[in-house]
Amino acid sequence: MSRVVDARGLNCPQPVILTKKAMDEGGLEGITTMVDNATALENVKKLAASQGYSVEVEEGEGEYKINMTPSCECSGFIEGKKDDVAILVTSDLFGRGEEELGRVLMKSFLYTLSESGDQIKHLVFMNSGVYLTTEGSLVLDHLSALEGKGVEILSCGTCLDFYGLKEKLAVGRVTNMYTAVEIICGAAKAITL
Repeated sequence: MSRVVDARGLNCPQPVILTKKAMDEGGLEGITTMVDNATALENVKKLAASQGYSVEVEEGEGEYKINMTPSCECSGFIEGKKDDVAILVTSDLFGRGEEELGRVLMKSFLYTLSESGDQIKHLVFMNSGVYLTTEGSLVLDHLSALEGKGVEILSCGTCLDFYGLKEKLAVGRVTNMYTAVEIICGAAKAITL
């Protein structure tokens, strides 16, 4: 039995959540999710891959049909480990108060993490925090060093689009709200800045 999920006209993370609900029903030979924007297309494809589905996409007149077929028994949720720390960065400034001080403190914080912090597995950037992962950021060297140590650097695609920064992403990769929540909830310890 197959299932069709019509997510046209819906914004992130709704297409992913609706697709995940269909996957959770089980017993399906396949799922087809219909979306009408490239961001939703990429987010649903990432979900499908994380859940062990093979994906084929049909495109036509600004709409996409994402045909997904189960290819293995996989669990997409990330299992928390004792040393798995995820940090959610929601601003390009550290704390509240003077902007100049906030920039200095953020740069110092990320430098310190790059020199230690071996437990950090994920840095998730949301809202104005995405400015830190894009061209012109004063902390790109620190983030690149963290990425080189195996830390996954993720920036919210909706946030990058909102600030007009998607083409300027300089470190890490684009993510969506569903994956961000999955990471934060699956981590042994989650910290929000």
